[in-house]
Amino acid sequence: MSSSTKQPDVITCKAMVAWEAGKELVMEEVQVSPPQPHEIRVKVVCTSLCRTDITAWETQAIFPRIFGHEASGIVESVGKGVTEFVEGDHVLTVFTGECKTCIHCASGKSNMCQVLGLERRGVMHSDQRTRFSVKGEPVYHYCAVSSFSEYTVVHSGCAVKVSPHAPLEKICLLSCGVAAGLGAAWNVADISKGSTVVIFGLGTVGLAVAQGAKLRGASQIIGVETNPEKYEKAKAFGVTEFLNPKDCKEPIQQVIKRLSGGGTDYSFECIGDTGTVATALQSCCDGWGLTVTLGVPKMKPEIAAHYSAFLSGKTLKGSLFGGWKPKSDLPSLVEKYMNKEIQIDEFITHNLPFEDINKAFSLMREGKCLRCVIHMPK
Repeated sequence: MSSSTKQPDVITCKAMVAWEAGKELVMEEVQVSPPQPHEIRVKVVCTSLCRTDITAWETQAIFPRIFGHEASGIVESVGKGVTEFVEGDHVLTVFTGECKTCIHCASGKSNMCQVLGLERRGVMHSDQRTRFSVKGEPVYHYCAVSSFSEYTVVHSGCAVKVSPHAPLEKICLLSCGVAAGLGAAWNVADISKGSTVVIFGLGTVGLAVAQGAKLRGASQIIGVETNPEKYEKAKAFGVTEFLNPKDCKEPIQQVIKRLSGGGTDYSFECIGDTGTVATALQSCCDGWGLTVTLGVPKMKPEIAAHYSAFLSGKTLKGSLFGGWKPKSDLPSLVEKYMNKEIQIDEFITHNLPFEDINKAFSLMREGKCLRCVIHMPK
């Protein structure tokens, strides 16, 4: 029945709840409140595990919590004032929204929405409250998405309507990692044809950067990675040469400079280590070398770099979600996938049922997967 004639009720469903930092998630029955004004409630179809979920689960202090932010689903109900979505629409959730009215959304220069930006306190943007509870006690959100639940509530500005013909079990990767890497290569760095690139870290984000560089016509794409099992996979995404710092007898930046003839045009830090940011900066060339940092550090958030790097003309840039404005730009990425212009399927190394989500955490912590797609019960 239409939401205009019947108000949605509380839903009781299954969710994987984190009760403590670093402890296994527990399957719980949770109550999911109806969507409030300008919110939608989504039946999650698929959600993929992102490294950022693990970093937050290991290090943050807000519990109990439902993690997960890289997801696809179907709109179950809409709150008052929502005109963009109706029940049955297929959507991607996004961890950073687009209100389309703030100074950043209107600028054409930034995707750092001032209204629906990164939510760090475990609550909804609109009223600073949660929509989840267990036995009457609040359970906190993660990045205003919380997709490790059969149903979730998100702000309508943090969801993107997509074609009903796009496979939800594949395109869920575009709601974070793959889009972040492609955007870093295309939007933030704007890689030019024939250029040289080095990528530190060949996880999903790093390989998405490699794919973006390959599609832009980069002549050399160097991958820096300590796990040799990733090398073969990386070739398919365009990586032309591999370096393992453990095998190098001199600083890795010296090896990169020699390989690239004085330093690369572009350098990408995709690990989440601020020490590597400095190494990446030292690896790009003087004059126009550009380093982009995408990783989220577990510790030591401060970056230390010698001023001479900047005096010699190098640039260091940060990247959130690859510079994409999610509601404006993600539909075009879905279209590129449907037209076979970009790869997504190749990032998916495991497909697991919802109840095996802790196995996905183990696989990623052990470096044995790129993306595990979690399939919700039908």
